[in-house]
Amino acid sequence: MTLPNTLDDWLAHCERLHPVTIDMTLDRVAAVRDRLGLRFQATVVSVAGTNGKGSTCAMLEAIALQAGWRVGLYSKPHLVHFEERCRIQGESLPAQELLPHFEAVEHARGDITLTWFEFTTLAILRALAQAPLDLVILEVGMGGRLDAVNAIDADCAIVTGIALDHTDYLGPDREAIGREKAGIFRGGRPAIVGDPDPPHSIAAHAQALGADLWLVGRDHAVQGDRQQWSWRGRKRRYGALAYPALRGANQLLNASAALAAFEALGDRLPITAQAVRSGLALVSLPGRFQVVPGQPVLVLDVAHNPQAVAALALNLDQMGFHPRTRAVFGAMRDKDIRGALMHIAPLVDHWHLCDLPLARAARASELADVVSTLPGPLGEAGARIGCDSSPSEALAAAAAQSDPADRIVVFGSFYTVGGVLKDGLPRLAARHLT
Repeated sequence: MTLPNTLDDWLAHCERLHPVTIDMTLDRVAAVRDRLGLRFQATVVSVAGTNGKGSTCAMLEAIALQAGWRVGLYSKPHLVHFEERCRIQGESLPAQELLPHFEAVEHARGDITLTWFEFTTLAILRALAQAPLDLVILEVGMGGRLDAVNAIDADCAIVTGIALDHTDYLGPDREAIGREKAGIFRGGRPAIVGDPDPPHSIAAHAQALGADLWLVGRDHAVQGDRQQWSWRGRKRRYGALAYPALRGANQLLNASAALAAFEALGDRLPITAQAVRSGLALVSLPGRFQVVPGQPVLVLDVAHNPQAVAALALNLDQMGFHPRTRAVFGAMRDKDIRGALMHIAPLVDHWHLCDLPLARAARASELADVVSTLPGPLGEAGARIGCDSSPSEALAAAAAQSDPADRIVVFGSFYTVGGVLKDGLPRLAARHLT
């Protein structure tokens, strides 16, 4: 076989290898990992959870970089370009530098069929393992116990907020999902929990393993007012902190988990209070309650399950006054679409629903059927509905109908937010009132 010679060709090759998209087992990944001789010299932190993983990883990265450590990050999914998934020293690894690692995985797998996610994960893990790094941060995919990332034994594991999502694979309730997420814990190593009300299964699993469990309120906690906040761990405290640059009601919980991880790893990766302050001030993460100034103002958020959309609705409700709110929304068919949209429907005056370029995505017309049954600002089915063939077309329609003081919220799947970012960050300039 002639090997691919571009990243796009490799990604297309990976899509053809395995008969299904998701195949929950670690056996194949572990076998190829061993053939590759994949080992990390750097300290490894893995981060799982339903919501908050990306923000927690971004905070870990930003603080560690400000402390002077050499940092690698594997995050997912990407918004526009695959290379976003692998960062070294805060910069995406160029596509050309990823190619040797794809080739190494291809040679090592032999007759083992890997899913697209498993293949690409192994390639990025190899890239990070071979880089001269002090800290590697690994964002777990939708699962935990059987996720490809869990083929690596992390020195510290973080589980963020737990909510109902991917129930076909992870279980029907928070207890089952928490048990799967806690599968990234290791005996004798720190197990940080960022959920303030975690499922009992998380603590039970940590206890059974003999992991060093850190719980919110017991081992790490936050408190604050409108101007500043403080954090306490088991032995360390940080006071008079400015709020993180990442917006949103849950970001202090994500920050608390990140700081707990640094305290737990203090003998390996000591950080200063100044690194904490600078890192939290400089952290950025596109698509997580990202507010883009303009007329109208634009809000981007990858919230796509009920818990995340509820947090988005709270954040929107705490913004300044906007005469009208228009929502651009697209999502996968297997999500709890109605359960998610119930939280935000009272805030939306007009819906711009869009198709997405995946077979498992709900069509705009299917979304319209759901939205038409929701209460809106004008009562039952009060919000108006429009359908478009892509996120960018939906955003263009929303902008064309908006006044300068209005607000447009683009949310749902990563493909929805990524679809409006593919040509760069939109800067909106609506028609002015006459």
